[in-house]
Amino acid sequence: MSDFDLAEHPHRRYNPLTGEWVLVSPHRAKRPWQGQQEEQSCEERPAYDPVCYLCPTNTRANGEQNPDYESTYVFDNDFGALQADAPEGAYVVSNLIRAESERGICRVICFSPRHDLTLADMEVQDIRKVVDLWQQEYAGLGSRDFINYVQIFENKGSIMGCSNPHPHGQIWAQSTVPVEPAKETKQQSLYFEQHQRSLLADYLALELESRERVVAENGHFVALVPFWAVWPFETIVISKRHFQHIGQMTEEEKGDFSQIIKSVTAAYDRVFGISFPYSSGIHQSPTDGQEYPGWHFHMHFYPPLLRSATVKKFMVGYEMMGNPQRDITPEAAADMLRSLVR
Repeated sequence: MSDFDLAEHPHRRYNPLTGEWVLVSPHRAKRPWQGQQEEQSCEERPAYDPVCYLCPTNTRANGEQNPDYESTYVFDNDFGALQADAPEGAYVVSNLIRAESERGICRVICFSPRHDLTLADMEVQDIRKVVDLWQQEYAGLGSRDFINYVQIFENKGSIMGCSNPHPHGQIWAQSTVPVEPAKETKQQSLYFEQHQRSLLADYLALELESRERVVAENGHFVALVPFWAVWPFETIVISKRHFQHIGQMTEEEKGDFSQIIKSVTAAYDRVFGISFPYSSGIHQSPTDGQEYPGWHFHMHFYPPLLRSATVKKFMVGYEMMGNPQRDITPEAAADMLRSLVR
């Protein structure tokens, strides 16, 4: 009989959503840390900041003035990475040197007029207004003939590259499907063709049976640390019902989605007693007019902190040259997060 133990011995874990692997080295979590530590921000923010370009009534860099908004507010990014009027074209040299024009629209969504809040601090009914706006933007942007994918995401915290602490997220809508959702499209489609069932629905059934990695659950959603998690406290929020995109979410589901976002983000803040940084994003079916019966709506949270409020996980060395690696097991991370859900 094998003595192999997931909690003790190095091993690889498979990610069925992308077809990729992660190396898990649980024994390394015991090693002392002498690497870089990030400075911990203890800054207290005001409810309104006169120099913040996202606060109500303030003037942005392009000279436009924000309205005196009272809940959510969305506008085209003043420095968007994509442009709707980019000319079509390509540059190809023998198929080895290749570039193609990419059209798109980048928008900023202010979650709240309050400069001092985050999703973790907001009331569930106010998060619901954000979810409603996400749904509206997905439908509106996705209906444009040159938009084939709508990526909704948030970068929270300066160490995740967030340039403004005001609670906000972004939407990048573009003419091609980006690399990560393209991988998930392929894997989920293959699984559905073979089994006539959703990959994530079957995976979720296994997780709900063991409950080893479940962090939070309500009537319509489950938050868990995926078996293949790369980031130390990574989570995924999966809908219990199999549907393809946020536009198909019912009123009850939108309420439960708002509630579980609150549960996850608030639990993160309790891990190290700080406003926990992360990048999060919704993955859903493309908007190219095709049917995607295998797609299953979900949301990823990728927080970088590892051992404390000041120690960040870096993707370096082997992870850049080989494949991702983690020390703390997903099961240990889930156990900690689960204990912090209120």
